[in-house]
Parts: sequence; C-alpha cells; structure tokens
Amino acid sequence: MNMGQKAVVLLSSGLDSTVNLYRACQDLDVVLALTFDYGQKAASQEIAYSRKHCEKLGVSHKVVELPWLSQISQSALVSSFSEVPLGDQVKVDDYNTSLNTAQKVWVSNRNGVFLNIAAAFAEGLKADYVIPGFNKEEAQTFPDNSDEFLRIMEKSFSFSTQNKVQTKCFTIHMDKRAIAQMGRELNVPFEWIWPCYLGGARPCGACESCQR
Repeated sequence: MNMGQKAVVLLSSGLDSTVNLYRACQDLDVVLALTFDYGQKAASQEIAYSRKHCEKLGVSHKVVELPWLSQISQSALVSSFSEVPLGDQVKVDDYNTSLNTAQKVWVSNRNGVFLNIAAAFAEGLKADYVIPGFNKEEAQTFPDNSDEFLRIMEKSFSFSTQNKVQTKCFTIHMDKRAIAQMGRELNVPFEWIWPCYLGGARPCGACESCQR
C-alpha cells in the first residue's frame, strides 16, 4: 500500500471502524467514508459521530440508506419488538452466551451487503481498497467479521469489479485492547466513538458492544 492508492472506508463511528479510518488516512488516499442507515437503533448517533471524524480528517462522507434491511430482519438492533441483551444477559468471555447474544443482534447478510456496496463505490471512484472495521474477538461469534470472510469477499470482487477491488482491515487480528492502544497512538478522539447498540444521549454501558 502507498499514498497513491485510494480507499473507501466503512465507518460506523465504533472503535474498530474509526481506528481503521484514522490508520487508513496514514497510508492511503481515503476518497470516501460510508455510513449505513439500515434502521438500527443507534443510526443517528453513528451518523453524527462519523461525520465529525470525517470533518476532522477532511474525508468525504456519505450516508447510504438501506431501509429494506430492517424490514426483512427481526434483529434486536432494528426491531422495536426485540430487546438488545443487556447486563447479566451478556458475558463477553463466555462463548456460548456470546453466541446466543450474537444471534439476537444478527442482521441478515449485513456485512456482505455493506462490503458489496462499498466495492461498487470503490470501483466507480477507481479506488483500490475497501476497509471495514473488524476484530478477532467478535469474529469468534460473528463469522462475517473474520479474516476468512474478508478474503472470500475480496475473491468475489475479482469477478464483480473491473478494477478487482481489494479488502484491507488493519485490526482484523487484534483484540479490543490492542485496537484501543492503536487508537491512542493515532490520536483518535475517543469522545467521538459510539460503541453502543442503542441510541440515546450516551452509550448504555450494558450491551455486548459497550462491554467489549
């Protein structure tokens, strides 16, 4: 990678995607950051904080609306009839419990949809990379956060994009502690991180995403 190469970053304003944005800006020409509004409960917070990061870095920012994604999913992230697991329902160090909570917040093919949309933008903008924010902890219970998934998506882009868009994630082999350390080294403004599955004035501190 070099500064002559271009990238499209997937940005939710969570720790992982934000650190990837700041890291990408060091090595690449980030031509666009995409934030997705798919009816998630934290959409307004994710969009607002993502915009702040992009303004700080001078990166073009676009919100992509995907209302149909919430219409086909009963995930607790989007449904008013399902509650996000909180507090004692969440045990981030227990695999079986984490697997159960992951199922409750799973949105149908979400990351597959996101990456394909990002690849379309990358092809149109003649960008070399799409950069999501994944980590090795959540890859244990969310297979669409894994290195294998990312490699398979890149393989598919070699067929679906003329410029053979590549994938890159700077944090995919890191845990949250290491990602936070990278963020400190990159001077990421942590007050603009939105780690929560829920909306509200401040993060709930009780959902799985907050606890991690």
